[in-house]
Amino acid sequence: MSWKSKHQALLMTLPRHNALLVKPQTFMNASGDAVAPIARFYRVTPDRILVVSDDMDLPMGKLRMRAGGSDGGQRGLRSIAARLGTQNFPRLRFGIGRPVYDAVGHVLSHFNEEEEELLRERIPVAVEGILLWLDAGLEPAMQFVNAPR
Repeated sequence: MSWKSKHQALLMTLPRHNALLVKPQTFMNASGDAVAPIARFYRVTPDRILVVSDDMDLPMGKLRMRAGGSDGGQRGLRSIAARLGTQNFPRLRFGIGRPVYDAVGHVLSHFNEEEEELLRERIPVAVEGILLWLDAGLEPAMQFVNAPR
């Protein structure tokens, strides 16, 4: 499998799951400029688009999966919702914690050793949740991802 460039994004197919991974190559604030055209091209409805994003309002490493809702100030989610014309798409938020200093610097900075270790523990949980969403649906995936750990 390899990434292919199309519609301002990198795409990779996962035939076993009948899924398409999309990595927008736009600025984060314009993620919808990549996601919406791809959704239209492949005729994917918003309820079948799982958006994975960072979230400063969640503690570092905390995962939260929801069926839809507000963008919570996350500009990438806001862009996707605006371009899809709905906020009703599932999302998996990955907590990066709220900084005491500049938010932009926090989002763009490298993780420290402790955070890297936490990422190594939490990324497999996020991946398992995504695979569960693909194979079993949203409810089982939310129960798994949102379970206390």
